[in-house]
Amino acid sequence: MATYYLFETATGYSLFEGKSIEEIGGLLASVQESITSLKRFKKIVKLHAFMPFTLAEQALENMQEISAGRYHKDLKNFLKMNMPSVKKNKYKLAVEDSRLPNALNEIFPDLCCIKNETTNEIFRGIRMHFDEMIEGFDVKNLARGQLGLAHAYSRSKVMTDIKRYDKHIIYAISLIDQLDKDINTFSMRLKEWYSWHFPELYGIVNDNILFAKVVKVIKNKADFDDERMEELVKVIENEEIAKEIFNISKISMGGDLSELDSLQISLFTDKVISLGAYRADLANYLKQRMDEVAPNLSALIGEIVGARLISQAGSLTNLAKYPASTVQILGAEKALFRALKTRGNTPKYGILYHSSFIGRAGMNDKGRISRFLANKCSLASRIDAFFPTPTDAFGIRMNEQVEERLKYFINGERGPSNEDVMHEVLEKLQLEQGKTVKRKRKASSDNDIKTMKKKGLEAADEDSEEDFDGKKIVKKDKKRSKSRDESEESGKLKKKNNIRESSEESGRAKKKSKAREPSEDSGKDKKKDKKKHKVVEDSEESEKPKKAKKDKKKKAKREESSESEKIQKKKKKSKRNKE
Repeated sequence: MATYYLFETATGYSLFEGKSIEEIGGLLASVQESITSLKRFKKIVKLHAFMPFTLAEQALENMQEISAGRYHKDLKNFLKMNMPSVKKNKYKLAVEDSRLPNALNEIFPDLCCIKNETTNEIFRGIRMHFDEMIEGFDVKNLARGQLGLAHAYSRSKVMTDIKRYDKHIIYAISLIDQLDKDINTFSMRLKEWYSWHFPELYGIVNDNILFAKVVKVIKNKADFDDERMEELVKVIENEEIAKEIFNISKISMGGDLSELDSLQISLFTDKVISLGAYRADLANYLKQRMDEVAPNLSALIGEIVGARLISQAGSLTNLAKYPASTVQILGAEKALFRALKTRGNTPKYGILYHSSFIGRAGMNDKGRISRFLANKCSLASRIDAFFPTPTDAFGIRMNEQVEERLKYFINGERGPSNEDVMHEVLEKLQLEQGKTVKRKRKASSDNDIKTMKKKGLEAADEDSEEDFDGKKIVKKDKKRSKSRDESEESGKLKKKNNIRESSEESGRAKKKSKAREPSEDSGKDKKKDKKKHKVVEDSEESEKPKKAKKDKKKKAKREESSESEKIQKKKKKSKRNKE
């Protein structure tokens, strides 16, 4: 059975013919040695066909199809022209890419594609001696083709939709997080440094950037006069705090500063202030980008938390593909795997913990609100990723839904269903565009619609009562729970009474029927007993000859065994006598 090797390069497709893998497979070491010499390698593999690419665009199209696990028209025509029929000749096709066999089976359903260590070594030899195995082939053309194809392929991969800036969002939020850490460390150093001169200021001004601005205005407390006092009021925007700082500076217990020390401190404050201003500009840039890329997600949960979700997922499309349970735990992977190893409680939230909704919820409701919020975030991300026109109408309405769910945990007031809310937003958007909308319902009548709504409310109740771990949480609304319990108990009592009444009536009916027809029942029982006796007697008569045969066989076996035992005893006695 011959083996063909499909080899793709930047210049074209080539097909090599070689010995069967069964013959070469046991000699893998010899194959590795023969790769170095062209004469020995030509005995294993020979060129069968070669098809060069005419244009660079053609090479790029073929490479894109192969990288996606599909076949191009050029590859299909090349294989059909040069490959023998599978029905007449049995052979195998070795492929470098493991995703190609599934695509090639569409063209040749009976073709057997292989990829193993032996084929990898042979492809390595083909790659090494490719320019010498094809007559009239220039190595410079191969190098230029590879370089041009690499640039074109990477350029096509980098090019994305102009409206989507999720990569810029990922870089911006990571830079904001890093700036927050740097500003905190620098402001801590500034506070420690300046506290040797004015230690009381640390307790009055808590904000990091504001502290740096105040230090820039005061500089040396010995030179703090009325002119600087006016500047300080403009910076702090509070006269009482400014007067307090001015009064405390006169009685401060800190040491003196030299001109060189105050100069270094002022330069350091300028750096901290500039970092804070850049951080604010970067936050505005992130808000603009989130409004363009993910307006619903930013309207629902805020641009900072939404950007962190996109960064953790890798892109907006990846976030849209995640289910709500994954979105809920994003950012808490370490805690999740630790809980799985130790068999402890799994985390209820990850990045979503930074949302204001979870902070406002009660201790017993944090898990439920995080689950509800993750559900809304997954919906918002899918709308942002796949909705044709960008809009924040869905996100604003989802934000209101989360607010309503928080009120429901406190007061028990339920808002409208999610289906009604989505239809309302769609109707508003299409009315703005000048289109009329007909709302579709699967239910055929008003009664069916009411039942569907009741089922949806009951399912929502069950979902809201379940935590991420699946454990049920008891609600705080005692009145509602008492009324439900009372209604359930009354329903159970009614069912029990109905069952008792039905059982009593059935028992009375049976007694009456028995009293009416005693003679008929007794006659029927006698007939049944006679039939049973006859069947037993017939079975006993049929079994008698069988038992006799079995007894005869047992007696014959016993006699044979006794005779064999006697013969063996005689033999033993004869041996003893001889001895």
